[in-house]
Amino acid sequence: MLVELRAENYAVIDHAIAVFGPGLNLLTGETGAGKSILVDALALLMGGKASAEVVRHGAEKAVVSCVFESTAGAETILEENGIDSDGSEIILRREILSTGKGRVFANNQPATVAVLKLLAPELALVHAQSETLSSFDQEQQRILLDRFGGLSTEAVGEAHGRWREAAKKLDELLQGEQDRLRMVDLWSYQHKEIEQARLTAGEDEALETEKRVLANAEKLYTAAMGAFEQLYEGGASAEVALRAAAKNVEELARYDRRFTEALGQLESARATLGDVSASLRDYAEGINASPERLAEIEDRLAALDRLKRKYGKTVAEVLAFGEEVGRKLAEVEDRDEILKALRAELDAAAAAYRAAAGTLHEERKAAAAKLARLAEAQINSLAMKVRFEVAVTAVEKESGWTANGWDEVQYRIATNPGEPLKALDEIASGGEMSRVMLALKVSVEEGSVKPKKKTATPRTLVFDEIDIGIGGRAAEAVGSKLKSLSRGQQVLCVTHLPQIAAFADQHFVVEKREADGRTKMQIRLLDDRARTHEVARMLSGATVTETSLQHAAQMIAGSR
Repeated sequence: MLVELRAENYAVIDHAIAVFGPGLNLLTGETGAGKSILVDALALLMGGKASAEVVRHGAEKAVVSCVFESTAGAETILEENGIDSDGSEIILRREILSTGKGRVFANNQPATVAVLKLLAPELALVHAQSETLSSFDQEQQRILLDRFGGLSTEAVGEAHGRWREAAKKLDELLQGEQDRLRMVDLWSYQHKEIEQARLTAGEDEALETEKRVLANAEKLYTAAMGAFEQLYEGGASAEVALRAAAKNVEELARYDRRFTEALGQLESARATLGDVSASLRDYAEGINASPERLAEIEDRLAALDRLKRKYGKTVAEVLAFGEEVGRKLAEVEDRDEILKALRAELDAAAAAYRAAAGTLHEERKAAAAKLARLAEAQINSLAMKVRFEVAVTAVEKESGWTANGWDEVQYRIATNPGEPLKALDEIASGGEMSRVMLALKVSVEEGSVKPKKKTATPRTLVFDEIDIGIGGRAAEAVGSKLKSLSRGQQVLCVTHLPQIAAFADQHFVVEKREADGRTKMQIRLLDDRARTHEVARMLSGATVTETSLQHAAQMIAGSR
């Protein structure tokens, strides 16, 4: 629901605020007071085209903003566009500079006109005299028909998703086929080269260690044997010193038991020294200073380096590359079977989609016939004489397949006898268009099948100058239909007719006045007394009489 609408320095508006409520919100006022300007401002916030001409003379910029109650769908749109939702409300603001440039904000965060256009179908549908039917394109016409028929596109959407996925997999395989065939020779060479190398994970590190030992065999032998001599074998070795010290401590322990533990520690040290010495001797004796083995290791490491330069930083990465190449070769070899399986999968998915889309098409045709009859009757009760049709055309070529089915839905109308049916966007009169939209909405709300899963529709409907060319009973019918429609959705309407104004839940008057040599516009919410006076003014003109006041009170009472 639209909660608030603000405009600053917009056309003749210096500053205006309107706080709307649920039900039927009606705007009245003298001709030229600026009622339609407010509707145009809202259309701008729904993504309408902006112009520097709307900036009030002498101002640097025009600012229009509004507050809507939030919806789950609107919050999703904001999140998908990187905009944080702001609790229970959505705040939209648009600034138009006198230079023609502009800025858009959603929840006080920078946004784009494209985001406003995405939000519009979720928040409001504006039927302004100055706008085109872009907000009620074929997509919106389809959504309205589906809502009327209680039709769900879930099954056809799932079938479409499976078909698209199968087509994508097949297309990727076919597109990459030529590239793969060109790469087969290279892959075969790479796989063979890696396979013949008979690699073992981690062998490069082990070989590097062995290479260091062989390259420094003499130094290592000298160091090991030198340590062995100093620890065990030489006349002044550590082992000789420990043995002599142990004898002296043993003598001490014979007389003083305090040295018994020290003697044990010396014996343990001698044992450890013996083990270390033996390890040094064995290591030195095991050193193989073979030039042949060193050359063999260097050749192997060079071969590993060549493979790592081509296929990976480590032997493990080279092995992984070889496995991947082998998988690709196997895939190429099995391509005929894979293609056959993918084509079968695509055919099955296409058949499932055709079945789902065909069923939905028949359901839409049945709903379209019923909606056309109801809408034509509703339109003709609004001082028009038309023929109306809802055309549902199946586009069975794959280029016409969508997640919502393959149907093109178009509402067609002939507003004069003898004329052919034409698309709604070819209707010249804005007032006629508003009445047609009103009749359609009433038809959908009153005659629709309750859907299993409700289709999202705009929560606020806006009609501008809906009463052009009508009066009397037709005007009462329009007012009654607006009232009926407003029970399910918020309705905002600009009118000049007292028969319609009498049905308002909230009645606003738009007034133009002069101050400091400038024209200014203001909008007021009327209480019951002021509302009766405004309806009386609409009945009698500039001079409000007691009779017109009584008539206005009767009309308002009758509308309830």
